[in-house]
Amino acid sequence: MGRIFETRKHTMFARWDRMAKAFTRCGREIAVAVKQGGETPDTNPALRRAIQNARAVNMPKERIDNAIKKAMGKDAADYQECIYEGYAPHGVAVMAVAATDNPTRTIANVRVCFNKGNGSIGTVGSVAFGFTRMGVFRLDAEALKKARVDLEELEMELIDCGLDEMGDGEGEKGEPQIIVRCPLVDFGRVQEALENRKITPVSTASEFIPSTHVELDEERANEVLKLVDLLEQDDDIQQVFHNLA
Repeated sequence: MGRIFETRKHTMFARWDRMAKAFTRCGREIAVAVKQGGETPDTNPALRRAIQNARAVNMPKERIDNAIKKAMGKDAADYQECIYEGYAPHGVAVMAVAATDNPTRTIANVRVCFNKGNGSIGTVGSVAFGFTRMGVFRLDAEALKKARVDLEELEMELIDCGLDEMGDGEGEKGEPQIIVRCPLVDFGRVQEALENRKITPVSTASEFIPSTHVELDEERANEVLKLVDLLEQDDDIQQVFHNLA
């Protein structure tokens, strides 16, 4: 009985830890968005995106509101976006996006991650040429089906707003999703079109999409994912992208 209790307690603490990290990352995303475009979601697409992402991980409304107020305060941490590039083992390109108030600390931590993961950190532009930064919306396929949304009609409408690609995908738990991608410059237009249709995305993000992929066997792929995991564990890192197939 004691062992079962310990297992449940470990699982509970692990869940809390994941939730705490998710809330921290959402709070920083909100802070960066407020700094760049102000505190009003109606006129700040990046903030609307950050709020949607916070809701997607069940961040309480009070915490979201507090994060916005904190970002506007005189004593707010000066978070800025920093992008780090490099290579994982076997030539896999990696890009890590951070929101940090101390770039010196963050770059030091990122170097440690690359070293531990048998990778090599690169200079600005060393791997970015192989990626395109795009706006990505993940929609609940089942919810669209229940609402009888005509996907072909939706696609044609979004093309007028800058849509680059729309297709089937899966969520973290294998649930069916519709993935919508657009150039980052058109993010606000696509977001507004979905809002006008009363379609609430499961998540929204700006992502670095690789132009080519590297195929590896399971053993070597796990070596790459070890580095990705090390980077994702760092509190300053918001997102990690790679071109592993």
